[in-house]
Formats: sequence, structure tokens, C-alpha cells
Amino acid sequence: MRGSGNHITRLEEDLTDLVRAFKDGDRDAFRTLYDFFQTPIYRFCRHMIADEAMAKDAFQETFIRMYEHRMELRGENVRSWLFTIARRVCLNQLRTRRLAHIEFDETFHANPEPVERDVVLKERIDKALEQLPMTLREALVLREYEGHSYQEIAALVGIDLSLAKVRVYRARLLMRKLLAGVVLQER
Repeated sequence: MRGSGNHITRLEEDLTDLVRAFKDGDRDAFRTLYDFFQTPIYRFCRHMIADEAMAKDAFQETFIRMYEHRMELRGENVRSWLFTIARRVCLNQLRTRRLAHIEFDETFHANPEPVERDVVLKERIDKALEQLPMTLREALVLREYEGHSYQEIAALVGIDLSLAKVRVYRARLLMRKLLAGVVLQER
């Protein structure tokens, strides 16, 4: 048990040193942070923006802004700060796209062929996720895909804790409705 406490203290010291080096413009520190956060940030951008090319652009823009605005990082909570940047970039990308209406996709409710059921299920979940209002999609992605606590979601999005919980709850309800046919077909 004693070793684990020392290990945590050492990790905190390493992170403090890494953030300090990053703020000083150390490219190796930036690369270390990039390597650590690239997968969750890309996954977040991909779920927030349905278009893969736009999601890749948002992902790249997030890390460019991270580096350019490194002096604005307060404390060592790089994860929350980086997800806040990614969120803003994604929302800006979506504003510029200005999709006024998502058309009903009849193939969404069609019976999948027995082959590749998991792939079809994932595609249907992704399509259902795309149909959620942005505020609900964002909360659900942060909670279910990225593992953020309700408190972290509230801080990232700039809302009250209770509203973060409500958004996740409503997103889950809508997903159940959107995927109701899929669940019945699987049984």
C-alpha cells in the first residue's frame, strides 16, 4: 500500500513537470501529451461530428490550438482543458456546416443481413447518435464513450451538475427510442 501512495505522488510530480515543460514550448512534452490524449480526443471529435473528414480536421485543430494557447492552461488538469478545446472546435465546425435538417434514412430501420451483425449494429448506433440534438449527444459521448463524470461534464460544458445529469438521461432515453427496432430485431 505504501508503494502505491509514492507512485501516485511520483505521477503527479511527473505531470507537473510535463505541463511546465509543455508551457515552456518543449516539443517532447507536447508529443508526450499528444500521444497520451490522441485516441480519446479523436474518438470525441468523431462522435460529435458525423463526417469523418471534418472530425479529423477538428482533431488536428484541437492540438494546434492546444499548442498555440498553452500559456492559458491553469493548473495541471490537461484532460479537462483539452476536452474543452475539442468541444469548442467541434461546435465551431458544426456551426459552419449548418445542417438545417437531418433527413429520415429508411435504411436505418431495414433488417440487417446476418453477416456482420456487430458492424451493422455499430452503424445503427452511430446513426442514432447523429440524430440526437447536439447538447444531448455531447453529454452522452462525454459520459459513455469518454468516461467523464457528471461533474467533469458540467465543468467542460459550462452547465450545472444537475443539467449534466438530465442531458445524459434524456440522451439515453432518445437512444432507446431510436434503437427500439434494433433491439427487437436482435431478440
